[in-house]
Amino acid sequence: MDRRFWLSVIIAVLGLVILLKLGFWQLSRIPEKETEIQKIEAFFEQEPIELPMVPDSESQEYLPVVVRGEILDGEINVLVSTRSQGAGFRIIAPFRLEDGRDVLLDRGFIRSEDKDKKRNLGAGEVIGNLHWPDERGPSIPDDDIALNEWYARDVGKMAKHLGTEPILIVAKTTTSDQILPLPVSSDNIPNNHLAYAIQWFLFAGIWFGMTSVLLWRIRSANRQKSDEK
Repeated sequence: MDRRFWLSVIIAVLGLVILLKLGFWQLSRIPEKETEIQKIEAFFEQEPIELPMVPDSESQEYLPVVVRGEILDGEINVLVSTRSQGAGFRIIAPFRLEDGRDVLLDRGFIRSEDKDKKRNLGAGEVIGNLHWPDERGPSIPDDDIALNEWYARDVGKMAKHLGTEPILIVAKTTTSDQILPLPVSSDNIPNNHLAYAIQWFLFAGIWFGMTSVLLWRIRSANRQKSDEK
């Protein structure tokens, strides 16, 4: 067999291994995602408690809390799209607790055309869930601070911008008639890993079929050359 044949074999095997590995990785993510969903649903059954002095992002993710204090001026608008309302913004506002601490409050959704409208501020009680969303990825563009259009809820960055502690409470109860709450829900965590795994395995099957045909053709061409000699 010539060099071209063996090079094609190596490429075929490497491609197949990579595609199968991606498929099995997606399968391994299924129980992890199911555990995360079960964790959220378990928290939903609990009664809200007072906000801990030092919340832990690992053990208290999605913890239901009740806070009392004052919604302050100076909000962050995070671009988001909902099935029922379409495109708009999440309103992230600084919230001053009764003990003087400032935290972040995700008040919910507004339509794009309502971005520049004045919203209700002031004292109130909010029930919600602690959340440290991981939305910042390589495909997410940089936030437009000048236009107040953010593309991800980056708790650390938002807290630094608003001068609060890096603690985000996603409101479950309404804080204004103008704002639609977008509470934490297991419905917002898609578990599509099985579909992705099947997709990668299909790609692996197609790759195997295509490379098998290629290798057969190379081998047949080599045999034909040998017979002609």
